Amino acid sequence: MNSKQIFLRTLIVLVAVSVLAVSAIAQTPDGRVPSTADEIGADINAVPCKNKDRLEGVKKLFLAKGASEAEIKIEDFKNVENLVVEKQGKSKEIIVVGAHYDEEGGGCGAIDNWSGIVIVANLYQTMKDFDTEKTIKFVAFGKEESGLIGSKAMTNAIPKDERLNYCAMVNLDSFGMAYPQVMTSISDSKLVDLAEETAKKMQYPFGKASILGATSDSASFMSIKIPSLAIHGLSDKWIQYLHTSRDVSKNVNASSVYYGYLFSLNVIAAIDSKTCDAFR
Repeated sequence: MNSKQIFLRTLIVLVAVSVLAVSAIAQTPDGRVPSTADEIGADINAVPCKNKDRLEGVKKLFLAKGASEAEIKIEDFKNVENLVVEKQGKSKEIIVVGAHYDEEGGGCGAIDNWSGIVIVANLYQTMKDFDTEKTIKFVAFGKEESGLIGSKAMTNAIPKDERLNYCAMVNLDSFGMAYPQVMTSISDSKLVDLAEETAKKMQYPFGKASILGATSDSASFMSIKIPSLAIHGLSDKWIQYLHTSRDVSKNVNASSVYYGYLFSLNVIAAIDSKTCDAFR
């Protein structure tokens, strides 16, 4: 296998961790340096605070990460717009990597959920030039805060006879307060197990729990039986920040977002190396 193939089959980024202080720069096996904590911090600070500017902000971020205008697709449904950038794999099997771009609450939505958008865009930048077994759709969903409208529009548009081609959906929602964790109430158990195994290999602390009354876009995919995993980076103080005026970039710990990016990268690599029915 060439180095690009090896990257996604064997990638385990090991970092020395200490209370969300970045202590090492990880490299892929061929020597490429993924996105850095400083880059991710700069992306967080560029958060557009108004909903009317968010979609254009997402587009500019993907352009900055190496996507061309032609590669960026706006899927315009009846009352919502999703942005999709597709990275072709060797097969027709698909992994969806998504985050919602809308915000609510009078702040800037930096934690909820520009942080997730930043991770998705940086994952695209890292993975776009590597061979993958599966096609990866990087998606920014609209109107999650209004009832998962963007993700429901996407899942409703997938023909029933094509759903088995969708191997997994990885949802990234709200980072900047803690190490990456899994919300079990909107995740499938086999993917939760894979995430836990990945964290162990990375020497990361691992947390999994439900958040009472909370949901996110992975639930839309679970509703049509596409295996899904919801990852976040919240602490037990999340209620003091989300949907409030305190949800601004100065309150985002960029290291939390960085670790969320590294963890998600490894989880996606692990999914890519499995058969499509491994999580059903």
